[in-house]
Amino acid sequence: MFARRLMAATAARGAQLQQIRMLNVHEYQGADLMGKMGVNVPPGIAVKSLEEAVAAASKMADAEGEVVVKSQVLAGGRGLGTFKNGFKGGVHVAKTAEVPGLVEKMLGQVLVTKQTGEEGKPVNTLYVAQKMQLAREMYFAIALDRASAGPVMIACSEGGTSIEDLAEKFPEKIIKVPVDLRVGITQEQAMQVVSGLEVRGDVAAAAEQIKAIFNVFSKSDCTLCEVNPLAESADGRLIAADAKLNFDDNASFRQKELFALRDTTQEDPREVEAAKADLNYIGLDGSIGCMVNGAGLAMATMDIIQLHGGSPANFLDVGGSATEEQVVLAFKLLLSDPKVKCILVNIFGGIMKCDVIAAGVVAAAKQVGVNVPLVVRLEGTNVEMGKKIITEAGMPGLISADDLDDAAKKAVASIS
Repeated sequence: MFARRLMAATAARGAQLQQIRMLNVHEYQGADLMGKMGVNVPPGIAVKSLEEAVAAASKMADAEGEVVVKSQVLAGGRGLGTFKNGFKGGVHVAKTAEVPGLVEKMLGQVLVTKQTGEEGKPVNTLYVAQKMQLAREMYFAIALDRASAGPVMIACSEGGTSIEDLAEKFPEKIIKVPVDLRVGITQEQAMQVVSGLEVRGDVAAAAEQIKAIFNVFSKSDCTLCEVNPLAESADGRLIAADAKLNFDDNASFRQKELFALRDTTQEDPREVEAAKADLNYIGLDGSIGCMVNGAGLAMATMDIIQLHGGSPANFLDVGGSATEEQVVLAFKLLLSDPKVKCILVNIFGGIMKCDVIAAGVVAAAKQVGVNVPLVVRLEGTNVEMGKKIITEAGMPGLISADDLDDAAKKAVASIS
C-alpha cells in the first residue's frame, strides 16, 4: 500500500529525511568533524564566492596544478547530475585556471541528480579539495542494526559504488561486525574489519582509523556513517575520501553545534515551516491533502485514499493536542501546494474532544479561506457534537463524513 512506500519515496528525496528523525550534513561539514576526531580526510576548503574559490584552489592544487571542485547538496549522484543552466556534472577535476569558469556555472545554480527530483537542490557552497592519489577504493559503513539492537560495521574490499551494487556483484566480500555500545569497539573487531577490507598497508594504523570512525559514530549520535570510498593511498594510509553522516534528532539537545549546521535551503520550505510549529509534514505528489492526528492514522488515511482511486498530496500529522494556531498553519501548508484539489481531515478525539476539534477546524478553515472541498471525519469523545458543528458551519464545500472509508470516497469523488 501507499503508506508502506512512504519511507522509500522520502529517502529518494535525500535532504527531506529530516522528518524521519535524522540530520544530514554536507560533505565539507562531515569532513571537518571527522578530521577533528582523528580520521584521515582529504584536505579541502568550503567556499561561497568566486574570490574564495580562487584562493582555495591555489592552496589545494597538487603538483600538476589540479584540484577537485565539488557541489555541496544534500543528495547523492552529484557527479552525474546536471545543472538547470545545462552544465553537466556536479563534481569536476580541474586546473586552477579553470576554477573561475566552473564557479560561474556551479555556484548559485540548481543541481538536479537522481536523488533530488526534478526540482533539484541549490548549490550555495562549493568544496575545493585536494586531488588525492588513491591506490584502491573500499567500502565501510556503520549503521544501526535492528537484529543486534546496536551499531553494525559493514565492510567490503571493493568500493566506489553503492552498497546495493556491491552486494549484487561481490556478496562474498561483504562482512558485518556488530558492536556492543556498552563495551565499544575492540581491537579484535577493528582488525576483523581491516582483514575484510584486505588492507595492504600498515594494518595497525588502519585499525586505528576504523576505531576513529567508530568514535565519530558513537560520540556524535550518528544513525549512519557511510564512508564510500574508504581509500588506501599510495603510501598505505586509509583515507575517508567521501562520507555521508546522519545524526539522530533525539540527540539535538546534546549535539547543539552539530544541529546548528542544518541547511534548511536543502529542504522543502513547507517541511521547514511545519517543523517550527511542531508538525510532521512530508510533501508528496498527489492531489488530496491530508490532515490527521497520529502517524499510524495518517498512513491508514493515505492507504484508504489510494484504495479508492485517489492519491495523497502529503503526510501531515498534527499530533494529539494541536492548537487552533497549528491547525491554521496546517491548512496554509496544504493550500500552498498547487496540486491539492481537496483536503481530508481525519481526527480521532481521544485526548481532545471532537466538539473542540471541530470548532477549531471550522475556525481555522474560515480564517485561512479554504477554497477547495474540505472533507472532515471525526471519531471519539463527543463525536456527535463535533459532527453537528461541522454540519451547521455553513461553509460551502465543507463535507462531513461518517467514517474513514466514507471520507476517502467523498474526497476522491469531489475531484473526479
